[in-house]
Amino acid sequence: MEENIGRALREARKAQGISLRALAAETGISASLLSQVENGKSQPSVSTLYTLVSRLRISLDDLLGLAPDDSPEPSPRRHDAEPAGVDRAGLVLRRAAENPVLNMDSGVRWERLASFDDGLVEALLVTYPGGASSSAEGTLMRHSGFEFAYLLEGSLTLALEFDRYDLGAGDSFCFDSTRPHMYVNQGRETARGLWYVVGRNAAEHTRERLADLLGRVTGDSAANPAGVAEALRRLGAEGLTTDG
Repeated sequence: MEENIGRALREARKAQGISLRALAAETGISASLLSQVENGKSQPSVSTLYTLVSRLRISLDDLLGLAPDDSPEPSPRRHDAEPAGVDRAGLVLRRAAENPVLNMDSGVRWERLASFDDGLVEALLVTYPGGASSSAEGTLMRHSGFEFAYLLEGSLTLALEFDRYDLGAGDSFCFDSTRPHMYVNQGRETARGLWYVVGRNAAEHTRERLADLLGRVTGDSAANPAGVAEALRRLGAEGLTTDG
C-alpha cells in the first residue's frame, strides 16, 4: 500500500509539471524524504501526507489507487421513503474486510470507511498506537475543511494552536482544520476513533466559501462563521433551515 501512496503522489506531481525539488521546497519537506516516499521506501507522517495531498489537491481515493469501480455499490433507492423532490443516493455498504488501509509513520493507521463519491466527506477509522503522533517532526499541520471526531478507545492529546486538550474514550470534538493542530498518544494503550473530514478537497477554504454563501443568502456581510454550528444558527435566524 505504501508503494501505491508514493506512486499516486509521484503521478500527481508529474501531471502538474512540478519537479520533485520544487514540491519539496514548497511544502517544507526534504527532497530526499519526498523521493523515499514516492518510491515506497519511507512512510509519511500524517502531517507530511496532508501537506502533500493539500498541495497536489488529490483525494484519499487517488492515494489508495481506487477506481470508481472499486467503490462500494449503493443499494437500490427507496423512492417511497424519500420526500418529494429530493434525490438521495441509496445505501453505501462497505464490509470490514474491504476497507482500504493506509499505514503511516510511527504506526498511525487510516482505514477508509463507506462514504459517497462526491468528495465532500472523508470517513476514517483512525488508530494511534501508544507513543504515536500525527507528526514525527512535532510540527502542527493544517488543511482545508472541518474535522469531526469521536474517540472510541484509549486517550489522545490534541494540540490546537497554543492549547492542549486531553481526550478520552467517549469524547468528541470538531474544529476548523485550517487551525494548526497535531495529535499525540502519550500513553501505552492504543487509541482509536472515528474521524470525518468535511470539505478537505474544497478549491477554496471551506469557511470563506460558507461565509460568502451566508452573505448571499441572508444579506449579512458579517465576519466568517466560527464553524458549522454558527453557520446553522445564522441560517436558522433567517428561517432558512428546517428541523430533521
